[in-house]
Amino acid sequence: MSPLAVCRVQDLGVGPEASRWLIEGLWADQAVGIVGGEPKCGKSFLALDLAVAVASGAPCLRRFPPTQTGPVLLFAAEEALPVVRRRLEGIAQAAGVAFASLDLHVITTPSLRLDLAEDRHRLQETVAALRPRLLVLDPFVRLHRIDENAVAEVVPLLAYLRDLQRTFATAVLVVHHARKGAAHVRAGQALRGSSELHAWGDSNLYLRRRGDALLLTVEHRAAPSPSGLALELRACGDALALHIVDLAAGPLPARATAPTALDRLEHALAHAARPLSLRQLRHVCRLRMATLCEALTTLRTEGRVLKAAGGYQLTPR
Repeated sequence: MSPLAVCRVQDLGVGPEASRWLIEGLWADQAVGIVGGEPKCGKSFLALDLAVAVASGAPCLRRFPPTQTGPVLLFAAEEALPVVRRRLEGIAQAAGVAFASLDLHVITTPSLRLDLAEDRHRLQETVAALRPRLLVLDPFVRLHRIDENAVAEVVPLLAYLRDLQRTFATAVLVVHHARKGAAHVRAGQALRGSSELHAWGDSNLYLRRRGDALLLTVEHRAAPSPSGLALELRACGDALALHIVDLAAGPLPARATAPTALDRLEHALAHAARPLSLRQLRHVCRLRMATLCEALTTLRTEGRVLKAAGGYQLTPR
């Protein structure tokens, strides 16, 4: 039996800097990952916005430019095809690109089950023929009939998608739902099913609501992540698309009424120039001491807040 192939680290190839990103700051080149969030948070709109960016060269969310463009392959299992077309037309209009020019291909086969060998083979043949820069699968729950909580069942599906990425040099984006009642855990930990889904992603985007505010969190395996962004689904004529909302530091968005204790605490720490003591937090947040301590315990357990000299602060990203 022959030994494994090895080489000195100095002999490893060095890729060009430009190839680090598919969409600058938002999605790494040839990355696999998740667009996750609770129901009705705009996950599909965000996935389609990324698809339009790669297929056209227009900046995603009107801010993040793609560094590479090319064909996009989309499977949208939960929407009727005319709805998919209208959404893409609206995003293209908002992005200022001609809908007819999009290099975007939609799988019209009604069912795709990646736990079935035949469907895996058919998808692989489709990817091999089209060679997309980006493959979008929306949502994960419609791609299988496995137990999403069983690691032994989830891992083979994720391994298959990783193999597609490596074989055909394509990025793979999977839309996935968050668990109910997980609004106050870290975004990746809120994903439904096995923790392998969070660990699998090279680039992950998470949407969640705080009051009426829609917040986007970005995670990368091997690159700094941009700070959280506020988004809104905005209509401009017949065009419906997500847009970034520029919020100045200060009060919570006016529509985000009745913030929770966790909201108040995180907001106070985010806008503090130095760590805050319990007494200072109680005064700023206007919370009972018992409620404040309970919220602090929750955020510290989740790794979002840490105890520092002089008080408490948000965990550095």
